[in-house]
Amino acid sequence: MTQLFPRTPKLSGTDVEACRSELLDYFHATFDRYESLFEILVGDDAYLRKPISLRHPLIFYFGHTATFFINKLLLAGLITERLDPRLESMFAVGVDEMSWDDLDDTRYDWPGVAEVRAYRSKVRAVVDGVIRTHPLSLPIGWKDPFWAILMGIEHERIHLETSSVLMRQHGLEYVRPHPAWTPCRQSGPAPDNALVDIPAGRVRLGRNLDDPIYGWDNEYGRHEADVPAFRAARHLVSNGEFLAFVEAGGYADDSLWDEEGLGWKRYARAEHPTFWIADGQGWKLRLITEEVTMPWNWPVETNCLEARAFCRWKARETGLPVRLPTEDEWHRLYDHVGLGDVPPDIPAGANLHLDHWASSCPVDTFAHGELFDVVGNVWQWCETPTYPFDGFEVHPIYDDFTTPTFDDRHNLIKGGSWISTGNESRHASRYAFRRHFFQHAGFRYIVSDAPVVNPASAYETDALLSQYAEFHYGDGAFGVPNFPKTLAEIAIDAQRQYGNGRFARALDLGCATGRASFELARAFEEVVGIDFSARFIQAGARLAETGVLRYTLPDEGELVSYHERRLDALGLAATAQRVAFWQGDACNLKDVFTGFDLILAANLIDRLYSPRRFLNDVAHRLTPGGLLVLASPYTWLEEHTRREEWIGGFKKDGESWTTLDGLKALLGASFDLVLGPQAVPFVIRETRRKHQHTLSELTIWRLRG
Repeated sequence: MTQLFPRTPKLSGTDVEACRSELLDYFHATFDRYESLFEILVGDDAYLRKPISLRHPLIFYFGHTATFFINKLLLAGLITERLDPRLESMFAVGVDEMSWDDLDDTRYDWPGVAEVRAYRSKVRAVVDGVIRTHPLSLPIGWKDPFWAILMGIEHERIHLETSSVLMRQHGLEYVRPHPAWTPCRQSGPAPDNALVDIPAGRVRLGRNLDDPIYGWDNEYGRHEADVPAFRAARHLVSNGEFLAFVEAGGYADDSLWDEEGLGWKRYARAEHPTFWIADGQGWKLRLITEEVTMPWNWPVETNCLEARAFCRWKARETGLPVRLPTEDEWHRLYDHVGLGDVPPDIPAGANLHLDHWASSCPVDTFAHGELFDVVGNVWQWCETPTYPFDGFEVHPIYDDFTTPTFDDRHNLIKGGSWISTGNESRHASRYAFRRHFFQHAGFRYIVSDAPVVNPASAYETDALLSQYAEFHYGDGAFGVPNFPKTLAEIAIDAQRQYGNGRFARALDLGCATGRASFELARAFEEVVGIDFSARFIQAGARLAETGVLRYTLPDEGELVSYHERRLDALGLAATAQRVAFWQGDACNLKDVFTGFDLILAANLIDRLYSPRRFLNDVAHRLTPGGLLVLASPYTWLEEHTRREEWIGGFKKDGESWTTLDGLKALLGASFDLVLGPQAVPFVIRETRRKHQHTLSELTIWRLRG
């Protein structure tokens, strides 16, 4: 019997060494399987050419999952040193384009395949060593450092699937068959689809943090709903069933497409599903490494926009209220047929977890009660844009896994595909993609008169983000002026008095939600705002795009107040187009972030893991005579910065060594102190009746030359 690909492990029990051994096996099996996928590629050029313009070339994804381990293990405190800062910056962040025509035109000097393969080997050794030697106790919970190990493994399993989609979109000349990736060879005519009655019921979704299996942040919390009765298609929509829509002119009939779908269809010039190939005599289907005669009884694979258009056509043809199911309705299907997650020691009763083939299979192969393929074969698009359950909170070392998708533009997919493994294969998982994205995803339609209710809120409810939104854009408190606005005004005045006379480019480093970035744009032609937190960057970018930011604030207990801030009301709308926001690490910035006439780093240095590295690096990012504006309350804490990295706040040679002393020592070789130190107060609101009042020390430094 073929060995099963390991399942996501249970993180509880009493046998620590058995758990350690299982984690080692889970890690190495995942790392091996990921590398075997890339053995499909033919030659270095296959790694370096983009399969599609909207994503990075595959060399990025070959390195990305390895650098993810290092970046997260550093944050978790499981390691203390980087392996290769250049690669760990270059491979840090992928692409989730915000529109189908949002091309990533950034040019990268990609490393060679051999270099990345050697780097992966080093990462393998590091992770193996951590699992073998680091103290381990059970259960492994959300806040345990070992959670980062699971995070890295499950992250690589996600990219196992998404990279396979990119290979499927690559030119055939760049891929080759592989014995570990053999597709199903069964095919035939499509079965007739029929409707199955699904009774009304209540769904209870969400996990507790003490659940002893790894999960992503969006799975935790609570959601309950009563779901009215509906009817569901017995099978996933097959290629054969979808052919009727194509032959009926569904792609040419604009009345079947919503505004978003029309925009995508016209841009892509879509006339049929993306993996279908017309060869002049019929249809073929593109798999990962080959084209095959169309298997009409396999599930069709579409994006969400195509699935919706089909449902509108089906509704018009049948006179029935046909649509995609919501997330709640998909869970009613799952509960109705009595399914459970993939068993640990026998093959899945579905085309799931790589237990059967490296492709889809006929839609009538795996019966689940009255239905087929409730899980597995292909992911199933839902009508529900992803949203946070009540009680949602981000994980402290991965705050941007889900929060950037809470924008009503990313729809949930459920059920998993043939290559969905580990967490992806679990029914509680909640993955979402832009509606124009392609995955190994298709759909099942339902018939229901019930309106679609999407629980997503238009108000930002993340507590820390809301607090910073108020700090940046809210009303003043106790007569203290707005802090980011004050710093920007001081910086602009200093640039006029002490700077190089240029107002071309400014960098707001540690920009949070971006108020100082917008204020600097009053004077500078281009402003770049960078923050480590994707949540903060997303809020700033959304404000720049829409001009509006909405959020809630705690008043007392469970009572909250609702707030709306507008750029036009703050006099910032006219210059907002000058601002661009990027996620980045101030201690390991990409090389492209240079040539600035002014750099503002507000309340940043005492929150960096390596402020010395930042200060030693900052000079080459400024133009000659450029200004470095630093502000900080100097609140040095070991939870943010290792003691040996502190700039000041300790005894040195028996005497008090302040942060200002440290700044002079570190910056004195290249900079002159031209202004300060100067105290700048700020107030942060916690609740209606509780505020923090702090003094930040401002110093301004001019780069010599």
